[in-house]
Order: sequence, then structure tokens, then C-alpha cells
Amino acid sequence: MTRRSPGHPAPDQPGPGQESVWDYPRPPRVESTPARVVVRLGGRVIADTTGAVRVLETSHPPVYYLPVADFATGALVPTSGASMCEFKGSASYFDVHGGDRVVPRGAWTYRSPWEGYGDLRDRVAVYPSQMDSCEVAGETVRAQAGDFYGGWITSDIVGPFKGEPGTLGW
Repeated sequence: MTRRSPGHPAPDQPGPGQESVWDYPRPPRVESTPARVVVRLGGRVIADTTGAVRVLETSHPPVYYLPVADFATGALVPTSGASMCEFKGSASYFDVHGGDRVVPRGAWTYRSPWEGYGDLRDRVAVYPSQMDSCEVAGETVRAQAGDFYGGWITSDIVGPFKGEPGTLGW
């Protein structure tokens, strides 16, 4: 189990087939997943893949990164701005288009990820709270609160999860 400093909550106990975000590493780990991942926006499927990877980091639900090639043509439009992750490097953003909807800066990528995160190259993550739906293996995900980290919560993940009010110092 990951060591926690005072002020961190007690982890929820995982049941059979579940994993605790408190057992995820820091720095985060990237791992492939065989699960089918589907993203819908504006009433349309904008991404459908079995080639996703997920990033696992202590106290955070996984973030799924999908191959750029598995997004519908025109779904991702590069936009201005960038942010920095202390582990993965500089992120750039996309406006996400689907049907009659446009989500400004609804997705991001690491075009030149830092050492250890090369599997993120040519992959894109979306904020599940801003899409119509995101699914992993047929299950509709819940979005991590706060939209800062963009985590995807499924029934096989237990928390508590960073992102809720009062969790910034975890």
C-alpha cells in the first residue's frame, strides 16, 4: 500500500475485482488496457478503440489516452494554450467536435512526453465530464470531480478520489 502522510483519508477497501487508487504509484505508471473505450459527443461516436492506455497515479482515478488515429475525422482541432505536468511534460489542447457540439479545450495530448511516458505519444485524453458519455468495456464512466485531472471512474475503482472540495492538499 502506498504510504500516506497525515491528512490523507483512509482508503476505501476494494472488493473482489476492484483496485484502490491508493495502491497506484507516484510517479504515475502508464499501462495498456484491452478494454474497448468509446467516447460520444453531440450524439455521435467520436472515438472507438481497443488501443487505449491508462495513467495510474496515487489518489486519482485512471486517465485514459486513446490513439489519435481512432478519433473521427475532424473531432480534434488543435487550439492554443499549454500546461505542464511534472512527470509527463508539456500538454497541448484540442477543441473537441461531435455532431452539433464543440467543447473548447476538451482534450489534451503530450506531443513530446518525457522519458518513461513515451506510450502517451500520439494519444489523446478527454475530460469525461464534458463529453456526452465515455465508456470502458461497456460501462459508462463517472468523471472525477473538479475536471483538473480528468479521471475516469468505473465500478472496479475505489477511492476516495482527489478532486473533491478539500482534497487539494492530499
